[in-house]
Amino acid sequence: MELRYSGAGVGYQGKPVLSDIDLEIREGQRLLLVGPNGAGKSTLIKSMVGLAEIVGGTATTPPRHETGYVPQSGSLDADFPVSARQVVMMGRYRRLGWWRPAGRADRAAVTDALRRVGMEDRAGHRFGTLSGGQRQRVLLARAIVAAPKLLLLDEPFNGVDAVSQEAIVTVLRELSAAGTAMVVSTHDLGLARDLADLVCLLNGRQWAVGKPGETLTVSALRQTYGGSAVALDDGRTVLVEP
Repeated sequence: MELRYSGAGVGYQGKPVLSDIDLEIREGQRLLLVGPNGAGKSTLIKSMVGLAEIVGGTATTPPRHETGYVPQSGSLDADFPVSARQVVMMGRYRRLGWWRPAGRADRAAVTDALRRVGMEDRAGHRFGTLSGGQRQRVLLARAIVAAPKLLLLDEPFNGVDAVSQEAIVTVLRELSAAGTAMVVSTHDLGLARDLADLVCLLNGRQWAVGKPGETLTVSALRQTYGGSAVALDDGRTVLVEP
């Protein structure tokens, strides 16, 4: 698995949304992208699956079939009449091709993926009837069912209840321990500090990348957010955006 950006610009139709991207992650590493709304976090993740362009510098990403992608919640129509099991089976189609029926191994992989995210008992439920956190867990199962080498998650904890967040974090830790690299965007500084091996601060450009203790500092966060960051006595940082 190779993911490397060097002096890269990322955007759409030749116009950059982000610039100065220099980062590299290895097998099993967890990279957390942190920045305000509109900072370009989603664009960077999309560039890793070919949905946004590299408009400068160089980027090396794994093949699409080795990558699992969980877009922001709401990407799948909740009114579409499919079950949780059918949603997860969609993640096997890259291996199967649309013309081949699912076999025993595919069905077993789907069941295992649902079990890992704690949704096996909801396998037959219509996707649209699930809570926001449950849907997000099903979408995670869809991304991991093909055993990707790189997992991309765009704001996976937005609108997610505490139980679902804990279930998702547990799965992410298990996957990285087994060698899966991952890139996760988030607004939650506490989560970034606890989950990340590396943090990348973004807002129109890359402001910093490194270990959480090196990047989630008051001065770096002030630069990134263009506002103020206040350090509290318990070690947390509060951001006040302009």
